Amino acid sequence: MNKNLVLIDALNLIRRIFAVDMQHSHHSDQQMIASCKARVKHATQKIIQLTKPTHMIAVFDGDKSWRYHYFEQYKHSRKPMPSLLFDNLTTICEAFSELGVTAYRPEQDEADDIIATLACKAQTGGIPSTIISTDKGFYPFMSDYIGIFDYFKKAWVTDEEVESRFGVAKASLVELWALAGDKTNDIPGVAGVGNKSAVALIKEYGNVDTAMAHEQFKPALRNKIAEGMDNYIISKNLVSLRTDIHLGFNLNQIRLTALDAMV
Repeated sequence: MNKNLVLIDALNLIRRIFAVDMQHSHHSDQQMIASCKARVKHATQKIIQLTKPTHMIAVFDGDKSWRYHYFEQYKHSRKPMPSLLFDNLTTICEAFSELGVTAYRPEQDEADDIIATLACKAQTGGIPSTIISTDKGFYPFMSDYIGIFDYFKKAWVTDEEVESRFGVAKASLVELWALAGDKTNDIPGVAGVGNKSAVALIKEYGNVDTAMAHEQFKPALRNKIAEGMDNYIISKNLVSLRTDIHLGFNLNQIRLTALDAMV
């Protein structure tokens, strides 16, 4: 059997499902957790039916990854996870294990870095993988071997969709976010450089290094980047997912054990 790896961004899936359950104020806490677990399990079954994986893992975020230590303001304005959900994650995790899917809860690493590491390792071995997430941070990794499926839109992310949405090709997204910043994650970018200017720079020069070395590069924008170079470098490091996380397990250990779940 050819190997096929599916990587679920677990909290991305769970938090969106839980947010819907939170709208039902007449439900008790116990009912909301039971509903969330059931809906996560149903979603996972649907994903299995769609992707037909041989290997599968649901990856959670650990506490305070390296990004929080590297840049104090990282995700500073993001709302914390509701305490009811946080206190019952172990119960909701059972939705995955009951289907034979490994649920991985690291101590510190972010799910994004772990998923990127797994997808790239699989690609190196010629194994296709599917990332289940709505997180745009995975877009630069899309390839013939790495696909991204948005469960809530029930759609695969395409290169054309990415370029239409951001104005640049997937390979230039890290450069774009490093320049213009990313408000959703409190990534600063270069002060005074907006999305429009960043897209224009990338389309004309490809990247900051080439632009800064070009004699015809606009002086005003050159000065802004020169003054904001530290933030540019910080931002680029923050938006670049790591692919070298030490995992402590191999592909054989995340084999989908309940193969009947695919039926």
